[in-house]
Amino acid sequence: MNDCVLGLDSGGSKTRVAVADRQGKILHCESAPGLDPTANSQWSTQLHALMQIPARLPLATAVLGLPLHGELAECSIAQRNAAEQALPCPVTVENDVRIAFDGAFAGQGAGVLILAGTGSMAWASRNEPDAEHVRVGGWGDVFGDEGSAYWIGCQALIRASRNLDGRDAACPALTQALLDHLGLAPEQLAGWVYGLANRRADIAALAEAVSAWADAGNAAAINVLDAAAAHLAEHITTAWRLLGLTGPATWSYAGGVFANPQMIDGIRRRIGSAACAPRLPPIGGALWRAAQNAGWNPDQRWIEQLSRNL
Repeated sequence: MNDCVLGLDSGGSKTRVAVADRQGKILHCESAPGLDPTANSQWSTQLHALMQIPARLPLATAVLGLPLHGELAECSIAQRNAAEQALPCPVTVENDVRIAFDGAFAGQGAGVLILAGTGSMAWASRNEPDAEHVRVGGWGDVFGDEGSAYWIGCQALIRASRNLDGRDAACPALTQALLDHLGLAPEQLAGWVYGLANRRADIAALAEAVSAWADAGNAAAINVLDAAAAHLAEHITTAWRLLGLTGPATWSYAGGVFANPQMIDGIRRRIGSAACAPRLPPIGGALWRAAQNAGWNPDQRWIEQLSRNL
């Protein structure tokens, strides 16, 4: 009898895979680098390696949330093929933001999930049978991802560059903090950026430092986070409107950018409603969907048990 399900959540920076049983107990959990096909040429090999241990377990179903799925056709086909080859059970492959949505709301009413990790996107649905799902944002680092960790890191670099060449004298403290954080002299900054092996992930990693500088009172860093919150609020209100709903949006969140409460509060002030705490993290959303696909009918008790174990 197949009595466990697999969930995987992967973004631009990290991957998490877990296996749970019918009681919501975690049987296996593992982390790895992100499986973004545009930044990691070894993503398929690494996905297969991650599935080696879980594939030996009695899996009923699996749900994988992968970056860019449903956004680039050729990439999506390759992701489905790799997932099906790696696992001996029925597999559903979704966009990683969709499974974050599933985790946040776990079937409870209409809502908008705003994800701000390496990239950013809003995912919304009325959460009814056969309901439409709406996506806003997610255009990637070249011409999108506003409010994401990558965007925040870029804004810090932009402000520093403007300060260093004399165009903006207003943020010397942010510039010095950035140079000290990277251990660079001013003339080395461009070389650091253009020498990065994984530019998207490494620039996104600067967001954590920007958040710390904002908490310490750095005015320029506070302004960067405030601008990020404005972009993310726009994602939410647009998705809510596209669902045909009025009034303040029901929304939740996922992603490392929200480790700073200033981001959640900045969105709340702009859209007029407080965030709903996610019922499950994104990996929990993948497991919840997998349990549904297995016909387990995961109830509130199962969700609570899974949440404790994750």
